[in-house]
Amino acid sequence: MLALSAALVSQAAAQQFVYPAKGQSPQQQKSDEAECYTWAVQQSGVDPAKPQPQQQAAAPPTTATGATPGSGARGAARGAVVGEVVGGDAGAGAAAGAVAARGQSRRQNAAAAQQGQQQQQAASQQQQGAFAKARAACLEGRGYTVK
Repeated sequence: MLALSAALVSQAAAQQFVYPAKGQSPQQQKSDEAECYTWAVQQSGVDPAKPQPQQQAAAPPTTATGATPGSGARGAARGAVVGEVVGGDAGAGAAAGAVAARGQSRRQNAAAAQQGQQQQQAASQQQQGAFAKARAACLEGRGYTVK
């Protein structure tokens, strides 16, 4: 169990350097690091050795082309009105409006998906930071220098 914990500690704490400031032996350091790893998991609720699955945000329904259902029809209706008023050709206006609305819908859906992904990454980084702080606090309390 201790060997498994030590292996996990070395993987998860690759960004932190631990120096035995009070002359602790390598075995004592491994033991302390494993215990501090466990304590940091309890305190932060994050276990870097067990990455949390990416949660998919509830994406709006889309068509095969990535547009929101109905966006083409709404665009066609607006285009028909504009086409009739401006050029007397509601059919051409409807076609242009449908194309424009679908394109705008795809761009909005892609931007929303990207924003959701960025928010997940930020939350994950914040959780990893909380774990690293907890682990460092534990090790420093045991006489190690952590950078």
